[in-house]
Amino acid sequence: MTTQHTDGWLVTRVQNGDLEALGELYKRYKTQVYRTALAITHDEKTAEDILQEAFLRIYTYADSFDKTRPLGPWLYRMTVNLAYSWSNQAKRWVNLFHEKLESLKALDRQHPEEIVEKRGRQRFVRKAIDALPEPQRVVIILHYLEDLSVSEIAYVVGVPEGTVKSRLYYARERLRKTILEREQGVASEVAYDFT
Repeated sequence: MTTQHTDGWLVTRVQNGDLEALGELYKRYKTQVYRTALAITHDEKTAEDILQEAFLRIYTYADSFDKTRPLGPWLYRMTVNLAYSWSNQAKRWVNLFHEKLESLKALDRQHPEEIVEKRGRQRFVRKAIDALPEPQRVVIILHYLEDLSVSEIAYVVGVPEGTVKSRLYYARERLRKTILEREQGVASEVAYDFT
């Protein structure tokens, strides 16, 4: 049975007031919703609030859902919209891969020098991503952290696929340029130290 099919069946049950069906949807999607909200807001408490709000909205608006369409993209869109609202109100910036990078740190079993160097690169990449304009940061989050396709991101963000592709392209170009500038700066410092 496909996720789309079972989503429709569960939504039908929620429409009939079945809280166990809502619980099943929560189990199915809570990680993606929370992770997306956390990546955009970089605030655990806010991500938890957005998670709760998203599922409260499923319950509240269950009667308006099209059961033939998958619930996942709607949830991503809801999560992004709630996170945008929070970001605009709080005027905070995204710290894109913080959770992901922290988990990578725990896996490090290298020499101390390599660990320090890798952490420095991770901090640099996080800062470079934080410096991206918000529309570019969001598509980077959804594409690389959540592994959504261009068409899924277009639906979630509410823009044409071409706009998503453009934002991804320009975001990658900015990141590439920033990383190259840093590497050239490091190479210059090393060359200077040995002269």
